[in-house]
Amino acid sequence: MELLDEMARVNAPSNVSRRRLHGSVAHQLAVMIIGGRLKPGEVLPNEDVLSAQLEVSRTAYREAMRILVAKGLVSSRPKVGTIVSPRASWNLLDPDVLSWHFEVEPSPAFIIQLFELRRIIEPAGAALAAERHDPEHIVIMRKMLTQMKDTPPGSISGLDADLTFHHTILVASKNEAIIALSSVIGSTLRWSVRVKMSARPQVYETSLPSHIQVMEAIESGDAALSSQLMTALVEQALTETLQALQDQRLEA
Repeated sequence: MELLDEMARVNAPSNVSRRRLHGSVAHQLAVMIIGGRLKPGEVLPNEDVLSAQLEVSRTAYREAMRILVAKGLVSSRPKVGTIVSPRASWNLLDPDVLSWHFEVEPSPAFIIQLFELRRIIEPAGAALAAERHDPEHIVIMRKMLTQMKDTPPGSISGLDADLTFHHTILVASKNEAIIALSSVIGSTLRWSVRVKMSARPQVYETSLPSHIQVMEAIESGDAALSSQLMTALVEQALTETLQALQDQRLEA
C-alpha cells in the first residue's frame, strides 16, 4: 500500500480540528484504521519517511501520533515503531473515535451495541430525571419539542432540538456519571437521525409523540413510566435506523 495515496482519499469531515497539520494527519490515519485500510498489527512508516511523504514537520507528525495513541488506535514499541492497535484497545466511547466510525459507516453489530448502551443509560437517566428535575429542565424540553414539531422536513434545526432534548434529560438526572456519557449518546443520536432523514425527511412525524410522552412522564414524576417510555423510544429509533440503512443499501 502506498500510504500517502491512501490518505489522500480520506476526505470526510472529522471532529478533530484539521486546521492544524497534526489534526489532518491524525484524522486521515484514524479513518483508514477504523475503515480497515490499515490493519491491526501493521507497522506505520517511520517518522522521517511519513513526515516527508506528507510534507509536514516531524513535530506535526508526533502530535498526530500522540492523538492516536491517546485514543488507543496505535501504540509505539521500541525498535519496532508505531503499530496499529487491535480493536479491543480502541477507546470506543471517545467522541472522535465514534465520529470516525460514522464516517466509514459502522457495522450493524456496532450500531446495535451503541443503541444497547443508549437503552441502558437513557431510561435510567429519564427515571432519575423524573425524581430530580428542576422546572427549567421541563421548560427546555417543551421548547425543544416545539422546535421539533415546527421544523421543516430534513432541517438541521430539528436535529439540534432533538439532541438538546435528550441532553437535558440526562442533565436533569443530576448524576455526573450519566451526564459524562452525554457526548456518546449525542454522537450516536446525531448520526442515526441523519441516516433516517436521508430516507424520510419527515422523521419527527412518527417519533414526536413518543418524545412528548417521555417529557410528560418526567414532568409528572413517574420514574417507572419515564424509563419504560424512553426504552420504547430508543428501541423505535434503532428499528428505524436499521431499516433506513437497509433501504440505502438496496438503492445503491
